[in-house]
Amino acid sequence: MPLDPPPLIDLRSDTVTRPTPGMRRAMAEAEVGDDVFGEDPTVLALEAEVAALMGKEAALFVTSGTMGNQLAIACQTRPGDEVIIGEGAHVAFYEVGAGAALSGVQFVVAGAGGFFGVDEMLARVKPEAYYYPRTSLVALENTHNRAGGKVLAQGEARRIADAAHARGIAAHLDGARLWNACVASGLTAAELAAPFDTVSVCFSKGLGAPVGSALAGTRELVHRARRFRKMWGGGMRQAGILAAAARYALAHHRARLADDHAHATAFARALGGVDGLAVDAQSVETNIVNIDLSPPLRAESLVRVASALGLALNATAPARLRAVTHLDVSGEQVLEAAARLSRAVRAERLRAGAQESGPATPA
Repeated sequence: MPLDPPPLIDLRSDTVTRPTPGMRRAMAEAEVGDDVFGEDPTVLALEAEVAALMGKEAALFVTSGTMGNQLAIACQTRPGDEVIIGEGAHVAFYEVGAGAALSGVQFVVAGAGGFFGVDEMLARVKPEAYYYPRTSLVALENTHNRAGGKVLAQGEARRIADAAHARGIAAHLDGARLWNACVASGLTAAELAAPFDTVSVCFSKGLGAPVGSALAGTRELVHRARRFRKMWGGGMRQAGILAAAARYALAHHRARLADDHAHATAFARALGGVDGLAVDAQSVETNIVNIDLSPPLRAESLVRVASALGLALNATAPARLRAVTHLDVSGEQVLEAAARLSRAVRAERLRAGAQESGPATPA
C-alpha cells in the first residue's frame, strides 16, 4: 500500500497564506457599501490609514500590486515615454507587459542586480530633443523580489529621487514588501516612502490578507488613478469585506514579519554544505532566499522532485530556486523544508549520475 504523502510545506511565495480565524471574523463582520460610489466605510478607513502610514495625502485600494504599479505608471507618463527601472524589476518582469500595453511606455534598465545608483540612473536619462523618448519616471523596488528580498538603501533612494525630481522626472516606489523593509531597516513606512511621488504596498504578500494592495500619493494623482482603475475594470462594489482583511493584517501581522525573516535565515543556514546548492545565509535580509544550483542540477527538475517529497518551491531561473517564508510556516517547518530539499538534491544527483553512466555495455 502506498504511503500517504507528507504534509505540504509551501515556500513558493508569501501569497499562498490562508486568512487567519481573526481575519475571517473581521471580513464577516465588515461594514460595507458601494465603493464605486465612494460609500464603503471600511475601504475609506483603509485608504485613510494607508495614506497616513505612507505620509501621503491619499491612497486607493486596488486589487493587486500589479494594478498599483501600473496605475502609478499610467498617472505619471505619456505613451512613448521611458521608465527607468532596476534589473529584474517586478513592473517589467512579472506584469505581463502591462506597461507597454496599457500606458505605451518602454522600460530602460539601470545598474545590475536589482538596484542602481544616481550616476547609473542619469546615464539612462534621454537628452531633451524632440527625436528622443521622454524619460518621465524612475521606479525602484523595496524589498527587491528577484534580488532575494534585499532592502533598498534609504540614502541612495533619496539621492535617486532628488536627482530625478531636479530633472522633472517622477519617482515611484514598488513597495509590495515595504512592510518587510520596515522591519529589516527599523524605518517607518512613511520614512521609506518619503522620497517618492507614489508608492504601492501589498496586503497579500507578507501580511497574509487574501487580496489587495494600495497606491498612495497626492490627492490629484490618486484621483487620476481612481479613473484608470475604473477604466481597467478594477472598480469594486462592497469591497469592505476585502479591505477588512487588509486592515486586520495591518493591525496584527506587521510586527511578526521578524519571525519570517528569522525563519528565512534559518532555512538558508540549514542548507549550508549541501552539495550542489549555493546559499549565502549572511545575505538573507528579509523573507526571501535565493538558491543557486550547480550542474547537473536544474531548477525545474528539482522543483518536481521536491514536490514529490512535500516541498513546494519556485524555479526563478534555469539554475535558481526561490523560497519565501510566511505566516503559514513555522520555524520547525522551515528546518524540515531544508531537510526535504537536501533529500531532493541527493535523489536528483543520483538520477543524473545514473543517466550519465548509461546502460551497461555487453562484453
